[in-house]
Amino acid sequence: MSNSAKTMNVKTPLQNLDEWEDFLKERYPQPAANAPFQATHPDKAREEFRNYEATARPSVREFYQLNHRHQSYEFVQSRKREFLSLGRRQMSVWEAMEFLNTLVDDSDPDTDLSQLEHLLQTAEQIRRDGHPRWFVLTGLIHDLGKILCLFGEPQWAVVGDTFPVGCAWSDRIVFHEFFADNPDSRVPQYQTRAGVYEEGCGLDKVHLSWGHDEYLYHVVKDRLPEEGLYMIRYHSFYPAHREGEYTHLMNGRDRDMFRWVRAFNPYDLYTKSHERPNVNQLRPFYEELIAEYFPGQLRW
Repeated sequence: MSNSAKTMNVKTPLQNLDEWEDFLKERYPQPAANAPFQATHPDKAREEFRNYEATARPSVREFYQLNHRHQSYEFVQSRKREFLSLGRRQMSVWEAMEFLNTLVDDSDPDTDLSQLEHLLQTAEQIRRDGHPRWFVLTGLIHDLGKILCLFGEPQWAVVGDTFPVGCAWSDRIVFHEFFADNPDSRVPQYQTRAGVYEEGCGLDKVHLSWGHDEYLYHVVKDRLPEEGLYMIRYHSFYPAHREGEYTHLMNGRDRDMFRWVRAFNPYDLYTKSHERPNVNQLRPFYEELIAEYFPGQLRW
């Protein structure tokens, strides 16, 4: 019997998608106001670094076990062939938000807010802080790639910290030990520092583990400023933007653009609250904003 056949909850080990984000907030607590960004603390002991793994919920451990087992180089190529033709639906951005809203987390005990309301919370905080309109729009749409769940993709192929495939896994990736079950662990070329890539090649040439970031990037590329596209494509790439890893694969443009990914990260993690936004009141503003950058219909 295969490893995946032995697992009862192959598609949905998490009670809800927010459970992964709650785990991220435990790993990366909200910094004090005006604290300078630090990718990783140089004095942090390895034991302390791994504490969050020891206390993780069983469902979170199960999720990462599946993610690290199945997110191989070939798996990523297969998902790109499957989904990046963008032939499943045609929808406007607002229609995609309403479609994502049908992904209901009934089991979430902490909030009864909808997916659409969470998107509006992120965008509204960015707007209150006075950022450019494209930044506000990026906050609004950044998680729309999670509609992959509604296309039948398992949770571990939709959310989760992303990481390069086809080269050695950084030991800063959470639950690193679970990569022992990944078939790429038995491919020597994939276990070198650069793997199938060249150092300094640039992240556009690097295949990251499959998920909602990469999918949405291909839906909206060429329609937002480059800074917004980096936020969308790499906001789950925590080994890079929070742990400081994989800089050897980046080029100068990546290093410059990642300051925008880091600027976006607090809005991604820390803006959810119990305060319900008024969707009907906000909708005209956001539909006007969407129309500045996107046509009436997009391919998904």
